[in-house]
Amino acid sequence: MSIKGSVRSSQLVTTYGVGAMIAAGNESFIVAGIDRWNRDEDFEFHEPRLERMLHVQAFMRPPSTGESDSWDVPVRRFPLYHSCPTCHRLNDISYFESPFGQCVCSLCDDQPDLVPSRFVTACGDGHLDDFPYYVWVHRDHPHDDSTGKSKLYLKTLGEGAGLRDVIIECSCGAKESMDGAFGKKALRGIKGCAGKRPWLAKAEGESCDKHLVTIQRGASNVWFSETISAISIPPWSDRAFKVLDRHWKVLKAVPAVALEPTIEALGIADDEHSVADLLAVAAHRKAQETDDVDIEDVKSEEYEALMRGAAERPGHQFVCVPAAEPGDLAKEWVPVVNQVTRLREVRVLRGFSRLLPPKGGAEDDGHEGTGNVVRLPGPEHGWLPAIEVMGEGVFLEFTSERLAAWEQRSNVRKRVARLAERYAAAGGWGESLEVSPRFVLLHSLSHALIDQWALESGYSAAALTERLYVAPDRAGVLIYTATSDSAGSLGGVVAMTDDGRLDSSLVEAIKRASWCSADPLCIETATQGADALNLAACHACSLLPETSCEHRNQLLDRALLVGTPEDPTLGFFADLI
Repeated sequence: MSIKGSVRSSQLVTTYGVGAMIAAGNESFIVAGIDRWNRDEDFEFHEPRLERMLHVQAFMRPPSTGESDSWDVPVRRFPLYHSCPTCHRLNDISYFESPFGQCVCSLCDDQPDLVPSRFVTACGDGHLDDFPYYVWVHRDHPHDDSTGKSKLYLKTLGEGAGLRDVIIECSCGAKESMDGAFGKKALRGIKGCAGKRPWLAKAEGESCDKHLVTIQRGASNVWFSETISAISIPPWSDRAFKVLDRHWKVLKAVPAVALEPTIEALGIADDEHSVADLLAVAAHRKAQETDDVDIEDVKSEEYEALMRGAAERPGHQFVCVPAAEPGDLAKEWVPVVNQVTRLREVRVLRGFSRLLPPKGGAEDDGHEGTGNVVRLPGPEHGWLPAIEVMGEGVFLEFTSERLAAWEQRSNVRKRVARLAERYAAAGGWGESLEVSPRFVLLHSLSHALIDQWALESGYSAAALTERLYVAPDRAGVLIYTATSDSAGSLGGVVAMTDDGRLDSSLVEAIKRASWCSADPLCIETATQGADALNLAACHACSLLPETSCEHRNQLLDRALLVGTPEDPTLGFFADLI
C-alpha cells in the first residue's frame, strides 16, 4: 500500500480522525474506520480509568511518519466523483479507468490530474455521500437515463467566484448552476440520505430518515471530534504501573491468589519496586476493573489527587507540590495554589459528528438531529485511538467564605439563570453539568488567566488548556500545557507561581477582563455565542482557541469577574481592581 500523505500523530485524534477527510496533493481521502487499522502492541498504552469508562482493554497511538514498518493509518478515496480540467467530464473515478487519478480519455493527450469534487453531502447522523449531480441537474428537467449513456460535465464560466459560476451540464441538454445547492432544504424531495459510511470497510448504507445538506469538501463542519481525556494520577502515574503495564495481558487473567508467584516468576521486580509494591498496584487495578465509572468520577479522583499532592519521585508521571511563594494577594483570593510540575494526559477519540459539534438533543434549525455523535466501535474491537502527552501546570482552588457569600447574591444568581435556561434548552450537550455562578465564574477566570499567561509564560494560548473541577463543595481550576512535543514541559506555567508573580498576573488578568474593544456592546449584550450561551464574552476579550477550552467557548461571562457599569457588585474580583 502506497503512502498518500502525512499528518502529525496527534492530529489523527483531534483534527483528522476516523471519518475525517484529508487532502493529499491533488487527491482527497477519508480516514478509514478502526476496523481497518492494524492493532500493533508496540503502539498500545493504558489508562485504567478511561478504559473502564469506555469499555476497552487498551488505547493505541497512531504511528508517526516512518515510525512503523508494518502499518500506517489506512485511508479510502473520497469523494468518488471527479472532474477533468481539460475535457470537463464529471463522473465516478472508476469511469476514468486510471489508478493514478489522471484522465486518460481520447480528448486528453496530456493526461491531466483529475480534480476531486468540491461538494459532498452529509446528514446530522454523520452519514456522508457524494453530491447527487445527476439528480440536481435534472430536478427541473426530467430525463430517462435507463440506458446509462448520459454524460455530465462540470464547467466554470469564469465570470465570478460564486456558485452561480459553477455549471453542471448533461449531454441531454439539461443545465444547472450550483447556486442554491447549499440551502437548508435544497435537497429535500430530490435526494434522501442513503446512510452511506464511506470510512468503513463494509460501507453498506443503513436506514436514515435525516435530510441531506450540501457542504464543501474542505469545510470545517465536515468533521468534529468527540474526545475525552484524563490526567494520570497515583497509583496509575507511578513507575510501578508502567512496569506492570508491559505484562498486564498476562496478569489480568491471573487469579488474585496467584498474583504474587506470577510476578516473581516474571522477574519484573527491581531495587525500586519490590514484589510487594507491584502486588499492591496489581491488586488495586484488578479490584477496580469491574467498577463502572463516568467522567465525573474521573474528575473527582483527579481533584482529590491535586488537593492531596504528590512528591517528586524518579519515574513518576504526576508531581504536585504547594507553590512556595504564590504571593500574599494570591493567598487572600486563592486559598490553595499547587504547582503540577509533571503530568501525563491521555486523550481518546471516541467518536465524531458532522454539521455541528457533538451535543445532546436535536436542533430545530432545518438540520434534523445535527450534532448526533457517531461512536467508534471501541468495545467491539477492544481499543480506541488515543495519544498520551506530557506537560506541567498550576492548580488553583477558590473554595472560601468569600466565594460562598458572592454566589448567593440575588443579582448574580439571576444573571447566571439566563445561561442555565439556554443551556437546558440547547440539550445540555448530553452532560450532567450544573450551570452555577461558581462554574461560570471559574470558567471565565480560567480564560482570562490563559490569555494573560500566554503573554508572560512563553506559551501560546493554543498550547494552554483548562480543566475545571466545580461542584457544591469544590471550585478548582487546572491550567496546564500538554502537548506531544517539547513545548509541553518548558516550565513556564509553573513559573507563574514563583516569586509572587501570581499576584501581578491575577491583577492584570482581571484588569484586562474589565475592558473589551467591543464595549459597550460586549458588556451590555445578553446573547452572544452559539445558542446564546455567552453573556459578556466575545472574540475580542474572552474566547480562546478551541483546543484550550473544555466547554466549546460557551458559558462565559466576564461581568462575573469585574461587574458591569450598572452593577459593579456582580464582579467577584471587583474589589481587587
